[in-house]
Amino acid sequence: MLKEAIYHRPKNNYAYAYDEKTLHIRLRTKKNDVTSVILICGDPYHFENQAWQYSEVTMTKKETDQLFDYWFASVPPTFRRMRYGFKLSNEQETLIYGEKGFFDSPPTDDTAYYFCFPFLNDADVFRAPSWVKDTIWYQIFPERFANGDESINPEGALAWGSTEPTPTNFFGGDFEGVMEHLDYLSDLGINGLYFTPIFKAYSNHKYDTIDYLEIDPQFGDKETFKRLVEECHKRDIKVMLDAVFNHSGYYFPQFQDVLEKGEESPYKDWFHIREFPLKEEPIPNYDTFAFVPSMPKLNTENEELRNYLLEVGKYWVEEFNIDGWRLDVANEIDHAFWRDFRKAVKSVKDDVYILGEIWHDSMPWLQGDQFDAVMNYPFTTATLNYFAKDKISTSEFVAEIQHVLSSYPVNINEVAFNLLGSHDTPRTLTICDESIEREKLLFLFQLSFIGTPCIYYGDEIGMTGGADPGCRKCMIWDEEEQNQELLRFTKQLISLRKQHAAFGNHGDITFLETENGLLYTKSNEQETILFALNNQPESISISLPENLQNKVLTNLLTGEQFAANSTNVSVNLAEFGFEILKIEQEYQL
Repeated sequence: MLKEAIYHRPKNNYAYAYDEKTLHIRLRTKKNDVTSVILICGDPYHFENQAWQYSEVTMTKKETDQLFDYWFASVPPTFRRMRYGFKLSNEQETLIYGEKGFFDSPPTDDTAYYFCFPFLNDADVFRAPSWVKDTIWYQIFPERFANGDESINPEGALAWGSTEPTPTNFFGGDFEGVMEHLDYLSDLGINGLYFTPIFKAYSNHKYDTIDYLEIDPQFGDKETFKRLVEECHKRDIKVMLDAVFNHSGYYFPQFQDVLEKGEESPYKDWFHIREFPLKEEPIPNYDTFAFVPSMPKLNTENEELRNYLLEVGKYWVEEFNIDGWRLDVANEIDHAFWRDFRKAVKSVKDDVYILGEIWHDSMPWLQGDQFDAVMNYPFTTATLNYFAKDKISTSEFVAEIQHVLSSYPVNINEVAFNLLGSHDTPRTLTICDESIEREKLLFLFQLSFIGTPCIYYGDEIGMTGGADPGCRKCMIWDEEEQNQELLRFTKQLISLRKQHAAFGNHGDITFLETENGLLYTKSNEQETILFALNNQPESISISLPENLQNKVLTNLLTGEQFAANSTNVSVNLAEFGFEILKIEQEYQL
């Protein structure tokens, strides 16, 4: 076997406490190189007759990506501490792998040969808020969702939906408009709202904050927002706000002070300034978001600024009882600040959900001391490439998704923020070339996957639009202009996710090999649900596992039952078709 491909580290996604009684252990090997792996494990101090005593636990090949297999075991550590290694076998050889390398047989004279999980300290267990696992999010861009109070429209606001969105136009969306449509959201099945920034800002998108402690007057006042949160909570809907701590807006008073006073400003160290006076061309001589001069980067290592922002984080939880923070450009802020931020907001409300915007591998932020989750863009990319764009094959898609799953601990995957579209990306239906059939497949996979799914406002009714600003159109409220079929389908999927624990976040996902189409199961101890999807514009037949013979299958979308009692069990799928089948019981003739 290829030793160079074998990898384990007793930390992060390879060894972690899933809960106070369970360790998860993962091992990487070359794809299709190893046929079995056994975990050798025991208490580091358990010796008899001068020989270390260990147990053996069979590991399961849990994920496979383009290059590697990932083996998995869930074990209770003896006395909360464990030394462990791996027995790997294929047709040619058997090896023992530990921290000190490879051996022909398990060494028992000393435990130093093995990997070490020193102690399962309860304080080290990663714990995201439990409610997140059962939350279906809906992202609202407040300026474009609904106008409920025209008296507070910003100057120059246009009639709702009267023209295409631009980077600078306004239509007057506000909190009253959201409250007018909370029943619509509840009926859809939404129980979490994610708002892009609501704080006082110059732009229509509000990512250029002027005042972190004030609501932008075009949305309403603090009393209106408090009422919005209360109305959401009455409907069991959580509320998550968007904070931009990486950079401020150009009209942030402290930045204006620096522009005016230069080196004499008491706020000069709130920013990353390379030289004075400040200049914007050809590129700013101060750090910014990208190279946007109107978004100066904040120096979160400055104690005064850090304390100010930590108070901001606490204030909206204390005063308005919000349930979560989504943190913009989170990867460009120092880790020490985020550790302080977590302590600050969790001291007010320990089940606040902390979500970071990070588009790449995020393990450094997900070790229990900073974020609860990140926006799962690797999931987004793979899912869009497969279902919407038809850019990758089924095997490539499965490999990419399994790589995402293997990159993080299970308890992190369970609260990953799984989005398909947002205010930063083209509308999914536009990416699908306006194919409603492809859009349905996107929603079906998203809502049956591990994690907490988020729907971008209007995607459920078939809204279209290109990249920013095209993806920020006014929400369509005229039912005759909405795609009611897509809306009913989305609502049905959300209902199934809530009715069947295995459908959503309380079931393991297993991808099954098939010659065409995509086949996977979601299962727990109570139920197993089979999903068959066809992302191609022609009909196909997918063979189902042989162990389904003589089983009763229920179509969860129609309620119809049939017995899989033939020798060759298969399902026929129309172009872009799908089946959702619950495996009920053995079929009796």
